[in-house]
Amino acid sequence: MKVKKIIAPTMPEAMMKVRKELGSDAVILNSKEIQQGGFLGLFKKKNIEVIAALDPQPKPQKRESIQNKEVKIKHPVLFEEKRDQNQTEVINEVRELRKWIEKNASVQETIFPPVYQAAFDLLVEKEVKVELAKDLVKAVLEENKDKEITYEQVKKQLSLGIASRLHSSDFSGIDYRKKFVHLVGPTGVGKTTTIAKIAANSMLKDGKKVALITTDTYRIAAIEQLKTYSKILDIPLEIAYTIDDYRKAREKFNEYDLVLVDTAGRNFRDSKYIKELGKVVDLNHDLDTYLVLSLTTKSSDLEDIYRQFENIPIKQLIFTKKDETNTYGSILNLSLTNEIGIAYITNGQDVPDDIKGSSVQEICEMIVGVSADE
Repeated sequence: MKVKKIIAPTMPEAMMKVRKELGSDAVILNSKEIQQGGFLGLFKKKNIEVIAALDPQPKPQKRESIQNKEVKIKHPVLFEEKRDQNQTEVINEVRELRKWIEKNASVQETIFPPVYQAAFDLLVEKEVKVELAKDLVKAVLEENKDKEITYEQVKKQLSLGIASRLHSSDFSGIDYRKKFVHLVGPTGVGKTTTIAKIAANSMLKDGKKVALITTDTYRIAAIEQLKTYSKILDIPLEIAYTIDDYRKAREKFNEYDLVLVDTAGRNFRDSKYIKELGKVVDLNHDLDTYLVLSLTTKSSDLEDIYRQFENIPIKQLIFTKKDETNTYGSILNLSLTNEIGIAYITNGQDVPDDIKGSSVQEICEMIVGVSADE
């Protein structure tokens, strides 16, 4: 199959070029308006881009001898199968080509002057929501009307704008005002390792008396992992298979400064479990709950996960696996959409080193590459 891209000022001119270069049997696969030329993004001219294809016709066969005709008559099915196979291959090739064209045609259109557009593209590349990215860039553009500004200056002002929006959220992390702290979240985000990091830092840096409870009895590996950390850190661990076990564990650790609870995420999506837990503790006043999420999860999926835990009061978010990705827009999306702060960000498996408290300045730098206080 022969495929050609034609660009012309108008559609009639484009069609004339297609017929001239591919013939009257060519098929139009895709067409769209494009902007070309200009200087620094200005004075561009409208053109038409057409993708056309031609399936070469098979050469006419010479008249065959009677003997050959007799052979074909004896095997008509083989001939039909081969022709059908060729047609199927051509159709599949056209479909794949159309998919490729549609994928590459969906490039983000230019909506801002060059330096602002570059900043907008950076935000979208970091997986900041498109509407939020537009809003942030428009604010900078409005502030600098009729001014010449560099790309670095745009990024700096973007960072200041993000910091201003995050200012009202709490980024303090665990403050020991409540001794019982629950960590919730889906399987595989690193809750258990994060609990070990918090426990170790609370003991070594803050001198707190720490204990552990796990209600994640669905996964044997999680229990064994927490037992290992418990032995290494020399702190007690209780396994709660029922709500009654959980109540007894709380009573046992009542004199401790901090009790970290590793939970099964599925429980907190069960309204019956929440109701039973509410009989044991006041979810709003007796404990703090932190939602643990992985930065390697798609931004849209993170929003779905957050909604799954809407039955309980989430104090702050904890993001894990910073070292496994370079797209951090989901932090901004979740924080601003839900007006919630970020307690910690983890960036590896080492206990207790690979965890640190979050800050507005760090988030600005992660997303824009420039801190708001520089």
